[in-house]
Amino acid sequence: MARVHRHFVPGYIWHLTHRCHKREFLLKFSRDRNRWIELLFKAKKRYQLSILNFIVTSNHIHLIVSDSTQADAIPRTIQFVAGRLGQEYNRRKNRKGAFWGYHATAIESGEHLWRCMVYVDLNMVRAGVVTHPSEWKWGGFHEIQNPKTRYRLIDHDMLRQFLNTEDQDELVKTHQGWIDSQLEGRPTRQEHFSKSLAVGSKAFVKNICHALKSQAIGRRMIELPVEGYQLREIISKYGDVGYENLGALNLPLSISISIPWRQTFS
Repeated sequence: MARVHRHFVPGYIWHLTHRCHKREFLLKFSRDRNRWIELLFKAKKRYQLSILNFIVTSNHIHLIVSDSTQADAIPRTIQFVAGRLGQEYNRRKNRKGAFWGYHATAIESGEHLWRCMVYVDLNMVRAGVVTHPSEWKWGGFHEIQNPKTRYRLIDHDMLRQFLNTEDQDELVKTHQGWIDSQLEGRPTRQEHFSKSLAVGSKAFVKNICHALKSQAIGRRMIELPVEGYQLREIISKYGDVGYENLGALNLPLSISISIPWRQTFS
């Protein structure tokens, strides 16, 4: 099993993108998608992670989380869920080698988080698999619209706080409004949410740059077509290299104030 050393800056909202090795459809069976969600629930209970949204597709996963309650909640959760699922899958299929590729993007609260939330919700719509996010079972859309009484994944209190909504009714109505507005046209891929290191206002991105210190060399702040900025890798692009090189892409997150962790890829 290969081990990739990861770091991240604590205290932010993170959009985590996990892609199956070489974009293989390792999650094409519902049992594996269901298992990922089950493991995420166990990790949430164990590490007190705030989950804001997610979607599980056939070859990748999007997860929006916050570590504001426990500094090491994110790395421990990813290590537990990704490592356990990869090990179980490889054992069942008699498979060897890497299972995941990984990337993390810091997202500013408010409108930028709204846009990222909807970007995640509409993943399978953009892929042409469904026409509305309600038609895809393995996503946070359902729980945001209709909160569960048991086995709840989404942290609604934290989500309302980050999205500046007063109550659940406002959250549901605003969320549906964002979805409807995007579905009026043809939803397009917004790669800055899964390829950059940070997305938000100029001040927010500058704060990330400051946190990265000298490790921000090779990154630059780029204005987005819509309001906001991204901190982008300009040396090599996520998705354009082999997954064995993904460690280099997130290397600039290795800073003195970060929390180091080791994630196991089966």
